[in-house]
Amino acid sequence: MSKKPLVKLPISVSRDEALDLFQILANINRNVGRLSSEFEHSRIKNSMLDLLLMEESVYSNIIEGTQVTLTDMMEEGRVNPSWERRQVLSYYDTLLEGISYIQSGYPISTHLIKTLHRTLMGNTQGLDDSEGEYRKIQNFIGFTSRIEEAVYIPVEANEIDEYMDNLHIHINSLPQNGIKKIQKFDDFIFDETCDPIIKIAIMHAQFESIHPFLDGNGRMGRILIAVMAINVGLVDVPVFFVSEEFKKEKQRYYSLLNGVRGDNPDWYAWIKFFIQASGRVTDKLLHKLKAVEDLAEKGLIPCTIEANREIWLYTFSDPYTIAERVAENLRIPTVTARKGLKSLSETGLLYADKTEIANRKYRNYDLIRIFN
Repeated sequence: MSKKPLVKLPISVSRDEALDLFQILANINRNVGRLSSEFEHSRIKNSMLDLLLMEESVYSNIIEGTQVTLTDMMEEGRVNPSWERRQVLSYYDTLLEGISYIQSGYPISTHLIKTLHRTLMGNTQGLDDSEGEYRKIQNFIGFTSRIEEAVYIPVEANEIDEYMDNLHIHINSLPQNGIKKIQKFDDFIFDETCDPIIKIAIMHAQFESIHPFLDGNGRMGRILIAVMAINVGLVDVPVFFVSEEFKKEKQRYYSLLNGVRGDNPDWYAWIKFFIQASGRVTDKLLHKLKAVEDLAEKGLIPCTIEANREIWLYTFSDPYTIAERVAENLRIPTVTARKGLKSLSETGLLYADKTEIANRKYRNYDLIRIFN
């Protein structure tokens, strides 16, 4: 296969295509803003965010071929994790690290991207020279191990810094000094000042096309979506996750990414897909948030003891919990935690398997059902 050239940013679409994209964006941007606001005022926002981070980690890794479910992660967590669960946990930890950097005021720099990649890869397979460093050799994307049968051959290793610097300008809204914006009469240029969702869509596709690392590019690119959403002010809290939608339409996702490469890149089709996926996932998150809020409020009604109310709300961050963890996290006596959990299971809010004697688990199945 011949190598497809990769055009540097900014990109352009026809004016008719741009108008179509802007019309689709109007309601979606409004709902994304509403989502961010409602999370800020939610009683259980921290618990909900933790579950959403884990859910995103699961879906992103499923795209790469893992078979781990959200239930697996909630049930087993970090206890003797399998290789696949370590992959998910590594993604989760890297997401948290990236979000922390952005919320502390760090820009999305090439240094930060390398730092996050080092965490993503090092947590699962032990550090070597390739973690956190751009590749030194040619790689390719395909279904076999033969480069001749590659679907796409990314930029050469000696060009990576140049392309990543160009991407850095786009991400951080820096002036495109020295970069000529070639515009045809009927073109509309999406440069570094474009709408945040479009900007994120372009970033993700360009990062995946550059494919700067030997491994982990897909996961790293999806982590950057969530991190960049905060960086550009699209959301105030980390709730902009689209991996679930990418997973559902995996072949379209890959095909449209490949479509932005070459002499005649189809940016319109990719951006439209990304915008529509963003809209669907935002609608689902709004429904999930309401359902979780309603469940939390409903469960508080029969809780006449304050300790039980705290324990009930704690299970929203640890849906498969045990008395010792409740006691440690709420800083209450273990006997109080055990008594409270037993009371919640007797009222039907939690499920406990009575055949379990030691470390009996109490499961908030109603919560997990909302996510599944």
